[in-house]
Amino acid sequence: MDPSKIPQIPLNSGTKIPQFGLGVYQISSDSECEKACLEAFKQGYRHIDTAHIYGNEKGVGSAIKKSGIPRNEFFITTKLWINDFGEGKSIKEIDEMLKRLNTDYIDLLLLHWPKNDYIGAYKDMEKAFEKGKVKSIGLSNFHDDSLKKILDICKIKPSINQIELHPYAQRKDVVEDCKKNDIKIEAWYPIGHGNKDLINNPVFSKLGKKYNKTNAQIILRWHIQEGYIIFPRSTNPKHIKENIEIFDFNLSDEEMEEIRKLDRKTQYVNW
Repeated sequence: MDPSKIPQIPLNSGTKIPQFGLGVYQISSDSECEKACLEAFKQGYRHIDTAHIYGNEKGVGSAIKKSGIPRNEFFITTKLWINDFGEGKSIKEIDEMLKRLNTDYIDLLLLHWPKNDYIGAYKDMEKAFEKGKVKSIGLSNFHDDSLKKILDICKIKPSINQIELHPYAQRKDVVEDCKKNDIKIEAWYPIGHGNKDLINNPVFSKLGKKYNKTNAQIILRWHIQEGYIIFPRSTNPKHIKENIEIFDFNLSDEEMEEIRKLDRKTQYVNW
């Protein structure tokens, strides 16, 4: 896959984010993470989504260095963990993140969950943004009151809200709130964490047969056409290759609507 063929989504920070990437959640070791990233880079991936709590930021940074691809061709997202929230505390952790990732800047930094002193942490992210250590800032798993509190105090509006989102949990209320505030949506668990009932839904089986694609590819394509940013996780070279092969077909308006009707408001992580 030619990386230039992956759509770039404009953010309110003035930067752009590749709409498709690799998630490295639950890839526990740096060496395994590095291996998965290097395989993904061969397939045209340039966007990596990690987090402090994943314990593999060093693996991401190492893969980027070993790839020989210029740093400015990559988009790195990472997330501050709740134990590092607090004004004056979070800014120090951001410097540690830069060291672990072996980079001068982070493309997108998110608050991982709306817990502890996330207001103080957000203020520190704004400081990091102003110093050029971070190119865009945003949120993960924020909605309702927590989202409103950030919007009430922020000097720099969040660019992204990363939430659990898939055909069985389309989160239309959160999506609408973010749309009103020019905040783009990133979908984690885009195929429902591999839930078999979701993946094997007859709608996806029918469309997979029509387009000669896997059911998972149909679901990922639905996300792309909805405008969501996705980064499915895999360490399997076959799946890494398949996941990115979703830019050579289009679902019709009727097929998109058929998938929208599957919404059950079923989240696999309750909080």
